[in-house]
Amino acid sequence: MAGQIPLTLLPDNSSTVDGRLHIAGCDTVDLAGQFGTPLFVYDEDHIRVRCREAVSAFGDGAAYATKAFLCTTMARLAHEVGMRLDVATGGELAVARAAGVPADRLILHGNNKSMEELETAMQIGVGRIVVDNFDEMDRIEALHRDGLPAPVVLLRVAPGVEAHTHEFVRTGGDDTKFGFAASKAAQAVERARGSDAMRLVGLHAHIGSQVFSLEAFAEAARIVALLAEPFGLPELSLGGGLGVAYVEGESAPSITEWAAGLWNALRGIDVRLSVEPGRSIVAASAITLYTVGTIKDIPGVRTYVAVDGGMSDNPRPVLYGSGYETFLPRSVNAPRPRSVRVVGKHCESGDMLVAEGWVPEDLHVGDVLATPVTGAYGHSMGSNYNKVPRPAVVFCREGTARLVVRRETDEDLLRTDVGGDPAGGIMAYPPS
Repeated sequence: MAGQIPLTLLPDNSSTVDGRLHIAGCDTVDLAGQFGTPLFVYDEDHIRVRCREAVSAFGDGAAYATKAFLCTTMARLAHEVGMRLDVATGGELAVARAAGVPADRLILHGNNKSMEELETAMQIGVGRIVVDNFDEMDRIEALHRDGLPAPVVLLRVAPGVEAHTHEFVRTGGDDTKFGFAASKAAQAVERARGSDAMRLVGLHAHIGSQVFSLEAFAEAARIVALLAEPFGLPELSLGGGLGVAYVEGESAPSITEWAAGLWNALRGIDVRLSVEPGRSIVAASAITLYTVGTIKDIPGVRTYVAVDGGMSDNPRPVLYGSGYETFLPRSVNAPRPRSVRVVGKHCESGDMLVAEGWVPEDLHVGDVLATPVTGAYGHSMGSNYNKVPRPAVVFCREGTARLVVRRETDEDLLRTDVGGDPAGGIMAYPPS
């Protein structure tokens, strides 16, 4: 049995008015009615505070990891607050550029950057390219021979630190697709330094995502600093990966505490430190609103509550077994004695959002149900599985909600489909 939803899991500017959840002055039940569900609701000032905290802790070395959540409004916000932006694909690069972010404020990542992605980055002059492997060096050198300017680069290394997190988001050990193994770091440095196609300034490492251990980060910092020291490289980027609390009983270090741990580990070492937080910037800033469609009670087994979203708007529970809380925004402070499993509408038995959630006894069909801490890796990892349109996203601030990503339509689902009958009928295929 669970009590009321822990308020620490809600966005900073949350309040209760007549029992109903308001985010930044906006009634969430009303938002569901106005914009429909599923709906991502973000507390804009929550994001701004976390961005400012990162800039205060790391200065110009703070870069927002756009893979956590990206749209033009988010990119513009992070840039205006003073963060650089970390992009990992040509698509993320395009969105950041469409938001007006200057190229020199962008950092391009990726373990398999295409020639087209590298060509674009070199043409526009991104601030840093994080080089992941020797094949990528070959591509950069070929593009430079064709006349493109030599980019400023960091070399990504795998420091051999095993972060205690899910194996799919653990990236710092030897067995990883990312970066140069520590044993190859010297060879990679010498190759980059000897090439006129790259301007090498430092090393980069990222040990994983949803990491709570400050000591794991500190260990990686010390190892990468030791790798860089013989070459006198002036920059170290220690990536992101700082965890956040998703369920009752969890706690995570703040961005400020993370920074203190890293700076302490690098005490006495003269380097420019940069980091790439994403989850810790946006995760807790948002909740997702759903509408309950069916309630299936199986006596002695469990109660299934099916909502109008699912693995297409939050695949983390399916991919990583991630846990979430659930509650009713119409009754935030109500006890939640009823155990339920919250599932989606997709044709998969594994389409599950909350394995064991708790709700008030009076939950009914048509209720608006919410999951908190969904601002990272929900919308950004979403899909159109079963041809379900992606949800809308609203930003709330000082009592005003603005639509920043509209809900997809059936027309959007057909926009890239070139095989349909222009008359709207069924295509007739010749016999084989």
